[in-house]
This record gives sequence, C-alpha cells and structure tokens, in this order.
Amino acid sequence: MKTTRRIFIRNSALAAAGAMILPKSLPPVPPKAKGIVGLQLYSVRAEMSKDPLGSLKQLAEMGYVYVEHANYVNGKFYGYEPKEFRKILDDLGLKMISGHTALNPNHWDDSKKDFADSWKKLVEDAAILGQQYVVSPAMNQAQYRTYDDLMKTMEIFNKAGELCKKYKMKFGYHNHDFEFKVEFNGEKMFDIIMKTIDPKMVVIQLDTGNLYNGGAKALDVVKKYPKRWENIHVKDEIQTEKGTYESCILGEGIVNIQEVLSVATKVGGAEVYIIEQEAYQGKSPMDCVKADLEIMRKWGY
Repeated sequence: MKTTRRIFIRNSALAAAGAMILPKSLPPVPPKAKGIVGLQLYSVRAEMSKDPLGSLKQLAEMGYVYVEHANYVNGKFYGYEPKEFRKILDDLGLKMISGHTALNPNHWDDSKKDFADSWKKLVEDAAILGQQYVVSPAMNQAQYRTYDDLMKTMEIFNKAGELCKKYKMKFGYHNHDFEFKVEFNGEKMFDIIMKTIDPKMVVIQLDTGNLYNGGAKALDVVKKYPKRWENIHVKDEIQTEKGTYESCILGEGIVNIQEVLSVATKVGGAEVYIIEQEAYQGKSPMDCVKADLEIMRKWGY
C-alpha cells in the first residue's frame, strides 16, 4: 500500500508522541506504520459495561489511539450524550474512527423512500464523535430472506453511503459467517454483495475470523477482491472441541493472520486495521487486547 499523506502525517505525529507516552512494555508506533490500528470495544464489552471511563483510560495507557464503538443505544454512546462522550475521548487522546450500529429494516421508510429520523440522528451523532465510518455489523434475516430482499437491502446500503458522504464519512458493512453459507441461484451471498454494492458508497469491513464458521478462508477472499479492503477487522481463530471456531490472540490461531494482513495491505488497499477478540481462552480481555496490540506493532502496523 502506498502511504497516503494522511497516514504519513498521522504516523509522524504518533511516532513522536509514542516514545514519550507509551508504556515501556509496548513497542512504540513504527515510524513507517502500514496503517491505522484500532480496537473494537466489543472486545472488552464487559469492562465497558461496568466502567466505560476506566476501561477507556486503561486502553489509552496501553497505547491504543483509535477505537470502534459497539454501543449506541437511545441516542447515547455507552450511556453518554455524543458531545459528552466526544470530550471524554478527546481528554484521553482517543479517536473514535468507526462505530457499529445495525442498519435494520425499521430504519428505512418505504412510503417516503427515505431513512427514518432515528437513522439520520445516528449518522449526525457519529459525525459529532468524529467517526470516519458508520458500519452495520450484520443483517436482520428479513433483509436477505429472498434474493429480491437482498437487492433491496443493497440499494438501501448504497443510499446509506450517500447520506454518510454528506457528513464526510463512509458507510460500511461487516460480515459474519452466514454471508458465506447462504446462496441465491448457486452463488454465495457474499459474492452477490460484493458485485452489487457501489464500492464508492459502501466499504466492506472484512472480518478475517468470522468467515471461518461459514467455510471460507480470509486469504482467499482478500485475493479474490483486490482494492476492496480499506477497513479490516483483524481477528484470529482457533478450533474448539465442538469443531466450531472462536477468536484468540493474534498469531496463535489458524487464520495465518500476518500473511492475510500483508496481502490486504499490498493488494487490498487496507489502511484501517481494527483488532477484535471475542473469546479469551481463560485470559482476561484486557490482557488479550494488550497482547494483540503488541503483536500488531511488532508486525509493523
């Protein structure tokens, strides 16, 4: 990936600051880091539920600068009004680069051919937080019950991209596993999504771990669609005793995540790498995300 002016300036600033504020236990941001590294706060969901301020402070002390939220309820982020939460982030030196909020059928008014006020407010609040991405983390089954339902959903996704663009943000969709299981006319739903959405309006936030339970492999998907992966959920997976997969500390699983990231960087156009770990194999979530960040830094991100 060619280093953009935005990333070059960001890296220079963080590298200078990192040597002064990062704990000695973590390597500083590499001077020529390959992109922006952040954390999906769902990784520490229990901690964020109990003590959002203390948890965010702890993450900042680890060396995290960018975070992605997973809690926007009744117009508030983790119980705080948008402007209030933005100040909390600013005071801690954190940036909310992205956020997960599902774009559901009730967010679209068919009679008006427009978004419901609740979705419009969500986008406005995301802009207040300083987000660059508004990401829908999954689909309601009603949104893909039939091929026509899926096509309608893709049309709405494109319109969501248009709305976000007005606020200088991008709309995104984050995969799970069902997109690789469901088929229409002999074609995987994920491939249909990739062919149907407007890449200028919708970013696909590839989750490198979720797809394993759908029978897919991240490296194959990244190679199949070059220049489509500017924002990635970085996740490794291990196989459980039940034969399913769950996330683990980066580099300890079967994803071959370092190679996946290398290919995504070189041919996928990746610039934003959001760490997510949802299972911990007996370790504490905070210890896991600290280890994940340390590994990403060692890999040059």
